[in-house]
Amino acid sequence: MNKTGNGRGRRPGSPGTREAILAVARRRFLADGYGPVTMRSIAAEAGVDAALISYFFGSKKGLFGAVLGLVANPPEVLADALPGDPATLPERVLHAMVSAWDDPERGGPLLLMVRAAVQDPDLTRLVREILEREMISRIADHLGGPDATARAGAFGTQLAGLIFARYVLAVEPVASMTPDELIRYHAPGLRAAVQRPPRRMR
Repeated sequence: MNKTGNGRGRRPGSPGTREAILAVARRRFLADGYGPVTMRSIAAEAGVDAALISYFFGSKKGLFGAVLGLVANPPEVLADALPGDPATLPERVLHAMVSAWDDPERGGPLLLMVRAAVQDPDLTRLVREILEREMISRIADHLGGPDATARAGAFGTQLAGLIFARYVLAVEPVASMTPDELIRYHAPGLRAAVQRPPRRMR
């Protein structure tokens, strides 16, 4: 942070600094989308050093989660679940996501985010960008190989559909399944999604 004796320069980390950063970030994310907005541009508008945003929020993903009031930020939940045996990737991701959404403290803000996105076109666009840039792209990088983006897209959209059916629409019997049942019935479909489909014979 820059400190000057004449009162000019960037604002130090006062008690209201975090809230000021969040206010700027929310306005910028909604106006410009997730991709074009940088932490440096948010810092400049908020009058703070970019390192202070990293100190408070860790990353742009963390800042996005804080802007939406998320205790569990979906891209970060996903990132924590990806490392490990490729054979059990669907089970790990399902367990991580269901644990976050089923938790009353963490799941409430997530549900509010999805419901708000359905009604707010700007928020819809922002959430879509997050899904594409921070989740599907991350899964594709993790999978690697031919058609990684297509396979990651199939995986991500299946997962998103399951979350929407269980928590937003409360479709039975999915809404009442235990986490173990949910994983048992849905992991095979997710596993099929990440495997390269066989070529069709002519």
